[in-house]
Amino acid sequence: MSPSAVSQHVRLLEEETGARLMDRAPTGAVLTEAGRVLAETAERIEAELTAAQRELAGLDGASPTGTVRVASFATAVRAILLPLIAELEANRPGLDIVIEEVEERTGLARLRRGELDLLLLERDARALPPAPRGLGDVPILDESWLVVVPPASAVPTSLADLASATWIALDPSTAGAFALTRLSGQLGATLRTRHVGYDYDVVLAMVHAGLGHALLPELAVRSGQIPDGVHIARLPGLGARQLVVRHRATRTEPGPAVRAVLEALLERTASMGSLMG
Repeated sequence: MSPSAVSQHVRLLEEETGARLMDRAPTGAVLTEAGRVLAETAERIEAELTAAQRELAGLDGASPTGTVRVASFATAVRAILLPLIAELEANRPGLDIVIEEVEERTGLARLRRGELDLLLLERDARALPPAPRGLGDVPILDESWLVVVPPASAVPTSLADLASATWIALDPSTAGAFALTRLSGQLGATLRTRHVGYDYDVVLAMVHAGLGHALLPELAVRSGQIPDGVHIARLPGLGARQLVVRHRATRTEPGPAVRAVLEALLERTASMGSLMG
């Protein structure tokens, strides 16, 4: 719409309401108090119309359609999103799912800008921060932390056996780094680390090479290829990693298509969780 057309619409609204809606100046125009009230009312009406359209779509039995961009880290892409996209293509053909592998900081910025719709995040369950204002978190999966043991090392039977081990440190931005720090506090000792990994497949390769023990989430072990000779130990007290899906939370978001994908994610991870333990 051209600037002159906008001005004409504003003048018509001012005539209909009998109030000045904008203060005009050579540098631009700003809303008056009356203009602000009218704009906020229009936003509420738009939100109510959107909600009504959702309810009508539900009454008609129409399935949500549209493109939903979902981003995550490597292990969740392999173990959760790839199987999910196959299920949705078969059962929800109107949904077009776009998957992206992203680093968390980049993903959070893109989610806020509206370039992503859903972002899977990992958190050590005992260090879960609240979602910022305007965003919402939906927990979808709790999974155990496991100790991955090099071929030449004895398999631990308790947490006490871990104090003298050499560990592969995890990148500080990962939930595994929080979990390893927490384990150090539980043991009352500073864990000895030397090498550092970020991608869990690389960490598994390091363990296989005898570079140290590693603390990995169950999903990484289930979805990855365990090298020959590497042992997996499940010990009481290691805690859990939690996966959450973050989305924008406004009066109009998440929309029907995004909510449909979120519901499918919950169904998918619920069936996965029943197999863990």
